Amino acid sequence: MDTAFTRLVGVRHPVVQTGMGWVAGPRLVSATANAGALGILASATMTPDRLREAIREVAARTDAPFGVNLRADAADAGDRVRIMIEEGVRVASFALAPSPGLITRLKEAGIVVVPSVGARRHAEKVAGWGADAVIVQGGEGGGHTGEVATTVLLPQVVDAVDIPVVAAGGFFDGRGLVAALAYGAAGVAMGTRFLLTSDSTVPDAAKARYLAATVKDVTVTRAVDGLPHRMLRSDLVTALEDSGRARALWHALRRAARFRELSGLSRRQLVHDGLALRHGKDLSWSQVLLAANTPMLLKSAMVDGRTDLGVMAAGQVAGVIDDLPSCAELVERIMKEAEEVLQDLTASR
Repeated sequence: MDTAFTRLVGVRHPVVQTGMGWVAGPRLVSATANAGALGILASATMTPDRLREAIREVAARTDAPFGVNLRADAADAGDRVRIMIEEGVRVASFALAPSPGLITRLKEAGIVVVPSVGARRHAEKVAGWGADAVIVQGGEGGGHTGEVATTVLLPQVVDAVDIPVVAAGGFFDGRGLVAALAYGAAGVAMGTRFLLTSDSTVPDAAKARYLAATVKDVTVTRAVDGLPHRMLRSDLVTALEDSGRARALWHALRRAARFRELSGLSRRQLVHDGLALRHGKDLSWSQVLLAANTPMLLKSAMVDGRTDLGVMAAGQVAGVIDDLPSCAELVERIMKEAEEVLQDLTASR
């Protein structure tokens, strides 16, 4: 299926696997790329050296284009961009808006810049700075999310910018892809749906929890990091919501120190990132400390399989997914269903 997005990044299908921390590693990204979609490697939970290794591992497994997701306000963002340029990465994805200077540096190196946004004004801003495309996530999406549904946000952004728009939040099948195209999008991005594949390295215990979930089991809470965060409802989430602030902050400090060790960040870099997060979201210092807690809570479930101790970010679609296809099977099924829907619509006229 040919769209402005497939032509821009050089993939066969207008489908994106999002850069989920602890989830979107080399195996999932390469499987997605080999299926003809765009896989995006999550780098925020990697040291720079590990990022280089992961990029090379993906490149050894596939000849297809793939991307890397970066935290734009990270203290070492420039070093990570240098690694991407040196390793010939095709696409740079961002959860937060990259600076105009960072966009320019990437574009001069021939890298396609695709920030993720959650509001029309953010899409207009990054488009004005030179972004090549945007991923627009509505409130149905997993992880940090907004309040505006995809069906309301998507047409706003499509009407506001002249670059390809990829829709995220609530997509899992071919019908959703056709709906997004009807709104004017050039493709769809999916996180939870790719997490729940046989190519995902998420432990079986965590996958089982996702598959057992109903739409009512997916909630939005601020208890984990002070920001609206969509995830599976669990005893841990309830406990965090009920715990006192002092106790929560103590545990957050301990986990933040552990994350510093795993990510390779110095104390100075960690403080820099905290200041950037506080300024960008107008958070209190208490909320910044809670935010530093999040990566380790996610790792507990997504890597260690401790669903009793970890956080399981989830889009609302977790409540309607009941299988674990391979990435190849998933993408083929989505595209086949999309073609059938389009044919049915044409035949019914």
